[in-house]
Amino acid sequence: MTEEKYVPRLKDKYIGEVVPYMMKKFKYTNLLQVPKIKAIVINMGVGEAKDDKKFLDEALKLLSIISGQKPVVTVAKISVSGFKLRQGKPIGCKVTLRKNNMYEFLDRLISFVLPRIRDFRGVNPNSFDGRGNYSMGMQEQQVFPEIAHEQIPHVMGMDICFVTTAKTNEEGYALLESFGMPFRKD
Repeated sequence: MTEEKYVPRLKDKYIGEVVPYMMKKFKYTNLLQVPKIKAIVINMGVGEAKDDKKFLDEALKLLSIISGQKPVVTVAKISVSGFKLRQGKPIGCKVTLRKNNMYEFLDRLISFVLPRIRDFRGVNPNSFDGRGNYSMGMQEQQVFPEIAHEQIPHVMGMDICFVTTAKTNEEGYALLESFGMPFRKD
C-alpha cells in the first residue's frame, strides 16, 4: 500500500509554472539557477513585554495560531536606558517557516489575508533589500481567518520577511509576483 505525500498548492505551482516562467524570462540555462523562497520569517516586536509579561504571552499564542509552529522568544541584545530596556529581557517573538509550512502560509497570505485588509491596493514593491529578499509589515492580526475577534485583547503588528535565493530585486519581484503576490502598481 503506497501512501501519497501531500504537496502544497503553491509548491506544485512553483514546479509547474514559476520555474518555466523564470527560466524563459531571465534566460537561465540550468534549473538550479531559478530562484526560490528559502524561508518566511514572521516577527512580532512586543515592547510592552518589558513591563508586563502578559503581552508577550498573547503574542506567542497569536503567532503560534497564525503560523502553525511554536514561536521563539527574542530578547534585547543591548541595554537602552532611554527605553528602560535591559539586555536579555524578552521583547518579542518570531517564527521561521520552511518547506510545506512556508508554502501553506504564503498561500493563505495571498489568497485570504491580504484581500481582507481594508482599502488594500497592493503591497509596496519597493521593500526589497537589494538581494531579492522582501519584507512587509502588517498592522493587526484580525485579518487572519484563524484569529477570532475576541482572541485579540491588544492589537499588535508583525513583520513578514520572505527570504529568497534571488540575486537581484528584479528576480525576487518576478518570483513573488509569479506566486500571485499582489504588488501595488504605481
